[in-house]
Amino acid sequence: MHRHDPASGESQAYDAAQPVGAIALCEHGGLMLAVRDGFGRLDFETGRVRLLAEVEADRPDQRMNDGRCDRRGRFWAGTMALDHRAGAGALYRLDPDLSVTRVLGGVTISNGIDWTDDGRRMYYVDTGAGSIDMFDVEPESGAIANRRTFARIAPADGAPDGLVLDADGCVWVALWGGGAVRRYACDGSIERTIRLPVTYPTACAFGGPDLGDLYITTAAIGLSEAGRAREPQAGGVFRCRPGPRGRPPHRFRG
Repeated sequence: MHRHDPASGESQAYDAAQPVGAIALCEHGGLMLAVRDGFGRLDFETGRVRLLAEVEADRPDQRMNDGRCDRRGRFWAGTMALDHRAGAGALYRLDPDLSVTRVLGGVTISNGIDWTDDGRRMYYVDTGAGSIDMFDVEPESGAIANRRTFARIAPADGAPDGLVLDADGCVWVALWGGGAVRRYACDGSIERTIRLPVTYPTACAFGGPDLGDLYITTAAIGLSEAGRAREPQAGGVFRCRPGPRGRPPHRFRG
């Protein structure tokens, strides 16, 4: 994990000893992590990571991927097979009491996830499905139902990866292989596209004092040696001021 202060330019790195798919802030300090073997917590003071709940730890061919906390302080994150096998992954939810619930199965690459302000609608990406889907959510229990397609991404435009909602309720999604981030209006129409000088954007998140900075992570892993030479910024983190602003992130309450 990398921690960066844009104001001072200072950065720190923390070693989790295994792959990290997602992070979330904790209400009482530190970070929650979705690591290869399950859910863990990073203590900033000691730099140590402690595994709190195992998820598919008996399956070395799997790892956890993207995730986010909902407004009730629950941390949701999903899994995927290392060889990207169709339907091998699942979506899980870690509650504040550290109990783990398997919410959705048959997932290929569990990816971006976020909720509307009232917590009653969830947007979710299984990259293998090539779409952003919606679920109805029962806020108290976290149960999901009524899956339907919010927006479908044509293969020529890339594959949907990480996503985030802004303060207007619009959906921003990174397009892996598409060299862009899109903003979808609430009706599922494309509202705008931000082009990047790299092929593989992976996720986007709002930050800055006014939550008006959009940070975009990217990857270089999908590029050949010649591709890396053409895209020297691949794997970097980008920042832009798109106009719309984000929302404060929810924190894990456990």
